[in-house]
Amino acid sequence: MSNTNNRSQPQEARDEHPDHEHSAADSRMTPLEVLRQARAQLAELTGMVAENVSSFEQTEDGWQLEIEVLELSRVPDTMSLMASYEVQLDPEGQLTGYRRVRRYERGRSDAHRRG
Repeated sequence: MSNTNNRSQPQEARDEHPDHEHSAADSRMTPLEVLRQARAQLAELTGMVAENVSSFEQTEDGWQLEIEVLELSRVPDTMSLMASYEVQLDPEGQLTGYRRVRRYERGRSDAHRRG
């Protein structure tokens, strides 16, 4: 009998919090979820490995990120071609657009820019 009671407790706990009581704030994505969604969706669309996220910000329209991807693997690895993609996601984390903004060899650093 105690096993039956234990199985019913999670259902009772769910009944106490019906879905219609959840606010929009409860469904907001965390920054980590946004990062994961952006990397996964860009990789699926382009077929390239998303290696890291170099910038990340919340905008009025959702999210904007810059993601570094491996475009062409070479030997040695420092000669591989990398690219930075600017990626936009809506507030729910769905990719709405992307574009390549930079292409470079992995072993090269950015030139120093005077501001």
